[in-house]
Amino acid sequence: MSKHQGEFVKAFAPANAFTFVFFLLDTLSGFLAKDLQSPEMKFLNEKSEKAKNNERKLKLMKNRLTIFTTILPVLTCFAFLPQMQAATQGGYGTPADGCYPGFTTAEGCDALSSLTTGVGNTGVGWRSLFSVSDEGFNTGVGAGTLVLNTADSNTAVGAAALLLNITGSDNTAVGADVLVYNVAGEDNTAVGAEALEFNDGTASNNTAVGAEALQFNTSGNPNTAVGYAALNNNLTAGGSTAVGYDALLFNDALADGFPFGWYNNGVGAGALLSNVDGYSNNAFGNDALFFNINGVANTAVGYYALWNNDSDALGLANNNTAVGAVALFNNVDGSENTAVGKGAGPNVITGFNNTYVGDFVGTLAADESDTIRIGDVSNGNGAGSLECFIGGIYNNFQPVGSTVVQVTLNLADDHLGWDFGPSQDGSAPVQRSAPQRRSAPQSPQRPQRQAMLNDKVEKLQATVAQQQKQIATLTAQLKEQAAQIQKVSAQFEMNKPAAQVVANKP
Repeated sequence: MSKHQGEFVKAFAPANAFTFVFFLLDTLSGFLAKDLQSPEMKFLNEKSEKAKNNERKLKLMKNRLTIFTTILPVLTCFAFLPQMQAATQGGYGTPADGCYPGFTTAEGCDALSSLTTGVGNTGVGWRSLFSVSDEGFNTGVGAGTLVLNTADSNTAVGAAALLLNITGSDNTAVGADVLVYNVAGEDNTAVGAEALEFNDGTASNNTAVGAEALQFNTSGNPNTAVGYAALNNNLTAGGSTAVGYDALLFNDALADGFPFGWYNNGVGAGALLSNVDGYSNNAFGNDALFFNINGVANTAVGYYALWNNDSDALGLANNNTAVGAVALFNNVDGSENTAVGKGAGPNVITGFNNTYVGDFVGTLAADESDTIRIGDVSNGNGAGSLECFIGGIYNNFQPVGSTVVQVTLNLADDHLGWDFGPSQDGSAPVQRSAPQRRSAPQSPQRPQRQAMLNDKVEKLQATVAQQQKQIATLTAQLKEQAAQIQKVSAQFEMNKPAAQVVANKP
């Protein structure tokens, strides 16, 4: 028998031993009965089947029965040892009454009754911190809190909080039934009724704030859940953050053994609610990525953004980004789409590699791919844009002031640039080289005013000379055409027949 078990045995008087056995039997059976009768295991959403729900219940029952059968022989042994006496050598005995040496406080039936050399412990409530002997800095407030604990620096406030904790340290549990089944997990924080209730094994570094937050987590870590039922059904996945009512509610609910359901972030009520095996998704806003089940690496910012993404659970809707309320709302299997603006990309369902910028920007036809639309209103929504301003394009700074330039497109590399318009001073193209990194903005060099005027005069003179040549050519052509007309007219007169005279007879 170990030292802790020996101290545990000495802590019992015969009558109290039976009482303690019945207490744990009633407590554990109460948990079993409660969950077997509960109609709200909330395993998966409306699509889940009763078979999966029952399978999960059986798994939880097996875990609890394993703990129960481990503890029962020890408790039975305690109950039938006739020579057991209350701990008086080193322990404070029962009933506990207030403050004791070693920064110790004990109040309640058999609270801290096994303590020997441990310091800084506080046990308030029926058999609170009952098994602590040389451990320190534990706080238990409530009936049965930390009753089996043999570790350091745990805090449990609420009936049955950290009830079955044995070797786990640095845990904080506030609320009834919080971290009940945690045995060896460390550095967990749970605040709220049934938060992290079934956390067990070596699941550590989890934070759950809110009733039923991370309730069914068993070995997943590290996770953070803030809000009622946030990450409620998470079992083994880790690295996820859920903030809001029902955020990431069904994440990793299947526990299918695949390393999925990791590294998801859902902020907002219902954000990523249906996600099961999708990973590396980010949803910020109420019901953002609501129906995503297996989609990967999607980002949604705004309420209902990417709402229907991967609703068919095919796992094809990946790498989408939607910023704005109801942006990419109808996307189901499309991928590599980017939409910025309220309602942007409304008719993308399976399309891919599209970019939409502006409120309601998109197309009336369902699904297009490889398309960029900026401020476009071809779908009939919105009023469109009246003006467009572009500055600093292609590493060339647009001239300031009243100068108007032309936007150019380099067909070789698809870069935008600018040049002086033909009606502006200095229409000669500005010489440019490849863009270079710069330390600070520099104003463009303006052409000298006199040089610009001289260039313009020269071009005007050349234009006048060219026009004079064209006039002379046209004049010569007209003279030649007049001579030809005169020649044709004379020939016509020569060929005209002579007039005939007819005499009238009486």
